[in-house]
Amino acid sequence: MAGIDVSKIKQDFPILNRVINGKRLVYLDSAATSQKPKQVIEKIKDYYENYNANIHRGIYKISEEATEAYIDSKRAASKFINSSSYNEIIYTKNATDSINLVALSWGEQNIKSGDHIMISEMEHHSNIVPWQMLAKRKGAVLDFVRVNDDLTSLDKDSLAENLDKCPKIVALTQVSNVLGTINDIRGISREAHSRGAMVLVDGAQSTPHMPVDVKDLGADFFVASSHKMLGPAGLGILYASSKVLEEMPPLIGGGDMILTVEKERSTWNTIPWKFEAGTANIEGGIGFGAAIEYLNSVGMSRIREHEKEITRYALEMIEGIKNVRAYGYPANNIKDKAGVISFTIDGVHPHDVATIFDSDGVAIRAGHHCAMPLVKSVLHLPAVSRMSFYIYNDERDVDAAVEAIKKTKTIFKKV
Repeated sequence: MAGIDVSKIKQDFPILNRVINGKRLVYLDSAATSQKPKQVIEKIKDYYENYNANIHRGIYKISEEATEAYIDSKRAASKFINSSSYNEIIYTKNATDSINLVALSWGEQNIKSGDHIMISEMEHHSNIVPWQMLAKRKGAVLDFVRVNDDLTSLDKDSLAENLDKCPKIVALTQVSNVLGTINDIRGISREAHSRGAMVLVDGAQSTPHMPVDVKDLGADFFVASSHKMLGPAGLGILYASSKVLEEMPPLIGGGDMILTVEKERSTWNTIPWKFEAGTANIEGGIGFGAAIEYLNSVGMSRIREHEKEITRYALEMIEGIKNVRAYGYPANNIKDKAGVISFTIDGVHPHDVATIFDSDGVAIRAGHHCAMPLVKSVLHLPAVSRMSFYIYNDERDVDAAVEAIKKTKTIFKKV
């Protein structure tokens, strides 16, 4: 498989021309949000300049054009994750909003006192807090699958023990935003379904970086965010089968989600629209469609292979530096690791590390990464530094990060 031309791809991202503190911007925080190519920016600009109108409501040319462009983006999203129809794609504010929709709609309808909800220690807060809130309201039990001591996977014994409790729903991340661990969602889904559980997959960190097939994964629910996939912020997706969505009650009432409104009662629109009350994030949907088109033009399998190589290179460099520790899979075993590396420098707080990196124009993240149970209770750390890669990163970017690590060690006399 031919690699991708990163130097050519970099030219599509205007922000990478920025100079920070006299140095070129090296952006290594794509796990938080991705940068946007000019093709996405121009698509949104074109909407505002040439066919800005509300969708579904106007019987005139530009409204029809906006409606078609918005629905086209849903068709693209459906194909991108291999759902059966765009009617199975709900647009939300983000992946967090998507998970909350499931918890508040499906969860309120199906979870009862004493039921078990299964998640893991490596979840993002977005896939913890909604289930905590639901469990508290319903008197349900929230169970956590432990992470292995080597931080490379979920503990098999803990997984089996919790599945044997016959949870009503299993909600797991496909890729950890801290460790980069790629979980065996297909295998877990098979075991969960055999016990009658529904399966929700948090695909926020997987969908931008590797091929995703919701049918192959066995996902009953699947969520992702546009802003991590080269698209605009403020738009997420929730996938569920038509049958499941038909049975779920709408969460928010108002315009566009209704079929009829009378003084005494209302009836709901067909899916997906019964879950999308009010004026949609039209430009967000249109920009998301352009982002999917861009990703498809590069090729998701090629993106995955590129990120494996960059991650391997980065780990090889970091593992050779004294007093620096990277967490999770090592460089010689990254088959099940995504392009995320969390690390610490002995005796230096991660916030100080990130500050020194920024002085060299290198943008990384420091903190608990909205995964406090993992960072504080499993890693036993107050915070970690994290670099995360995407299609616009190359070995030069890694080299800049490595030099920033060495600079940090020199400043703090940790040589």
